[in-house]
Amino acid sequence: MTTIEKNKGIVSLIGICIFNVGFSKQQKLVNMIVVSTKQIMSKQVGFISANIHKSLDGTKVVNYTQGENKEGFEKMMNNPKTQIHFNDISNIAKSTDGTI
Repeated sequence: MTTIEKNKGIVSLIGICIFNVGFSKQQKLVNMIVVSTKQIMSKQVGFISANIHKSLDGTKVVNYTQGENKEGFEKMMNNPKTQIHFNDISNIAKSTDGTI
């Protein structure tokens, strides 16, 4: 679990993505996000953490990420591997809502 400490001297950029999925695809989406976080996102400059949550009704997945700054986040989003990851997600998720 992520811990935010007041006196650590880090200003975090928070990204939140909410994915709407069919009940039978929730765990598959979670697994995809976990793998891509380990293989791609966590290796990007400025990455701090990611937390993935499943709704109890099986229809939503929330990905809460922290990064050091907006520039690092934008580089990550423009990474070709990241683009492939989001394309794969769009084939499973019914809709996605995200903000930083």
